[in-house]
Amino acid sequence: MRAMLLVNPKATTTNQRTRDVLIRALGATVDLTVEETEYRGHAAHLSRKAHGSGFNVVAVLGGDGTVNEAVNGLLGTGDVTEEIDDESPREDSSDDGGDASGGAAGRPALLTIPGGSANVFARALGLPNDPVEAVGAILEALRDDRRRTVGLGQATWNGRRRYFTFCSGLGYDAEVIRAVEGLRGAGRKATPTRYVNTALHHYLSTDRRHAPMRVEGPEVPPVDGLFMAIVSNTSPWTYVGSTPVCPTPWASFETGLDLLGLQRLGPAAMCHLMPQIIGVRETLPTGRHLVQLHDEREFTLSAQRPVAFQLDGDYLGEVERVTFRSIPKALQVVV
Repeated sequence: MRAMLLVNPKATTTNQRTRDVLIRALGATVDLTVEETEYRGHAAHLSRKAHGSGFNVVAVLGGDGTVNEAVNGLLGTGDVTEEIDDESPREDSSDDGGDASGGAAGRPALLTIPGGSANVFARALGLPNDPVEAVGAILEALRDDRRRTVGLGQATWNGRRRYFTFCSGLGYDAEVIRAVEGLRGAGRKATPTRYVNTALHHYLSTDRRHAPMRVEGPEVPPVDGLFMAIVSNTSPWTYVGSTPVCPTPWASFETGLDLLGLQRLGPAAMCHLMPQIIGVRETLPTGRHLVQLHDEREFTLSAQRPVAFQLDGDYLGEVERVTFRSIPKALQVVV
């Protein structure tokens, strides 16, 4: 079995010694080629190259951002985002994920080793958050040739298209991610404490009076007045340390997309919501100010003014309209 391992040398929870140990362990099981990512979008380029070169597996040692890039490369986008023609037919409405090579079975499988601050996708697949323990589980999966096919989400905006593995969002949560990315650019680590502190600090400055967003879709009646919208392809949405946060507990890789929209951001509404989404949950949160969708094939979020937009924890700027689609059986993973 030929595998290409994409290593993010800036991954926050590994050092060179740990990476060397993990590489030797994988190299003893598969024919391994190691590539380090050097710039934003490099993992997409490398995974696309691995696909064209006949590799069986693309492994990623890094965080959710590196995983997202690799997934987009595997599914055929030329870079992290792909320019598209809005007038062209929708080629990705079938179960094969829209890839001309013939779907998930025609591409290398994805293997993820957690190396970031949250590692939501790897943990949603059931892998340990510790990279050494995760590699132990992965080696067993490789020996037994255990694979799973998962669905993905897809976002289309401003003539661009990008796949996501676990979540996207518009509004307040994307504003927090933007602020944290700014702190990371200044040399600070993206720790769970920093996310929480940034969220609390930013809550005081966000607009909590003028809700700009609407959600609607082919099978979704229009609903106005959203301050924030979380779009989920699985659950949990994220983690605070070891604690899962589950605003859409019914979301899964085997169903369509879920959404939680907030029509209020006041202290009372947030205090009512937060205890309902912290920790493992099986029931939906309740509240008259909530808008919830489950197992949807397609819907669009539009805004009266530009709002912050994130995808798999990566801030992508401000947008006024994004269409989300569920892409079933899009990707094979080793797990």
